[in-house]
Amino acid sequence: EAAAADAPVVASARARGARIAGKANLNELCMAADGVNPWSGTPVNPLDPSRVPGGSSSGSAVAVATGEADVAFGTDTSGSIRIPAACCGIAGLKTTNGRVSLEGVHPLSPTLDVVGPMGRDVAAVVLGMDLIEPGFTPVPYDASLPIARLRVPGVDPAIDAAVDDALRRLGPFSEVASEHYEEAATVNGVIVSVEGWEQNGHLLEEPDKLSGRIHRRIQHMKDVHEAGMLDWALGFRKSFRAELDAILARHAAIALPVLTCVAPEPGEADESDLLLTTLTGQVNVAGLPAFALPVPLPGSHLPASVQLIGPAGGEERLCGLAAALEAALA
Repeated sequence: EAAAADAPVVASARARGARIAGKANLNELCMAADGVNPWSGTPVNPLDPSRVPGGSSSGSAVAVATGEADVAFGTDTSGSIRIPAACCGIAGLKTTNGRVSLEGVHPLSPTLDVVGPMGRDVAAVVLGMDLIEPGFTPVPYDASLPIARLRVPGVDPAIDAAVDDALRRLGPFSEVASEHYEEAATVNGVIVSVEGWEQNGHLLEEPDKLSGRIHRRIQHMKDVHEAGMLDWALGFRKSFRAELDAILARHAAIALPVLTCVAPEPGEADESDLLLTTLTGQVNVAGLPAFALPVPLPGSHLPASVQLIGPAGGEERLCGLAAALEAALA
């Protein structure tokens, strides 16, 4: 059904004088991470049309990357702002869970879903936050706090090296470990499946409204829902948040790549999603903010992207850190 009124995020942007350039395409129901949509078309990655634009907020990223929009809004449940930002070489901010109103947003996983801005650079993302929260102002980076560099298996060594090289522009960083970061990706999948089934399970009876891919995905959500794993996932969520909070108590941010590789070519749907969300959904489980920023990848026409994870409610400091890193890379 068509919305009867603007969502609060859009209403706030209009009140600040924003001109709505258009509506952006995306993956069906936000249920994929590659940006491919067989119903209404797939936005073209302007950096390389043979590569996926990333999703689910694919159209938002492409509109910004092509200059059709200065700022775009997206949602992020497992990486859906950060992944297309990384694929299209722009900046994006996954906000703290609960900071930005979800009113008017079609739900996928209400306890993981967030709204956030995307822009060509840090200043544009800050503008996007100001449209949502008038008066939003970054806090300058405090270089006395080190950045925590988290490493996760399976990342292309060239991507890891690009992130390391970028971070060194700001100075030394600390190596840290997370015992449960990889497992948290599974937890994200469980919560998305259980809540996604509760929100969208009725569509299983309307297969003509869905692509085969998404129909199968909703069936999988039903299976996970019936497996009774939610209590385990929610318990894990609390301990994982505490683990990351302990790292952030003594560091400015946690840094790792957004993607394990550059934007891939279209492939098998499930394989693409697993590849693209390897490093991102964990942040939603923890409920923390994360800033995606492109960094140079020597020898490639596509960039890498670093995600900077901050403490809950720490978007102002995170944007200040991202601005400092962007300036150091200029």
